[in-house]
Amino acid sequence: MFFHIVLERNMQLHPRHFGRDLRDKLVSKLMKDVEGTCSGRHGFIVAITGIENVGKGLIRDGTGFVTFPVKYQCVVFRPFKGEIVEAVVTMVNKMGFFAEAGPVQIFVSNHLIPDDMEFQSGDVPNYTTSDGSVKIQKESEVRLKIIGTRVDATEIFCIGTIKDDFLGVISDPGANP
Repeated sequence: MFFHIVLERNMQLHPRHFGRDLRDKLVSKLMKDVEGTCSGRHGFIVAITGIENVGKGLIRDGTGFVTFPVKYQCVVFRPFKGEIVEAVVTMVNKMGFFAEAGPVQIFVSNHLIPDDMEFQSGDVPNYTTSDGSVKIQKESEVRLKIIGTRVDATEIFCIGTIKDDFLGVISDPGANP
């Protein structure tokens, strides 16, 4: 799920950046440092959408660096248990498959794949139905339901299932158009 939230961060800036474009330097450093990172509390920071406030700088003793408190608006992505997401399969093995929905990696165990799908090893490992009509392989797009999340300080891992109504393969790269 995507959220638009306000966060705060203390930014350190070297004295050589002081001048007319101080605010621009602060904003570009903030974007470089923050966009694409993950905080366990808020999720993945996708993009900074605006700067609300840049506070007064505090000079650090001995270094000359100045610390500015910056309040900014950003879009974050945080998956939740029970959420339905569309993901791209990145790896298939006999234990299940891994898929990515944006920056989140999701594992779907073979116990959470419908019973009529069997693992097929070979050049392109995949899960295929008995009649061969549906195939899950690398680069397949799947719709899945997140049934569990684990949050670390810098990463979020999810467990998913396709063993439910309206879940499964959306597009198969191996199928003929």
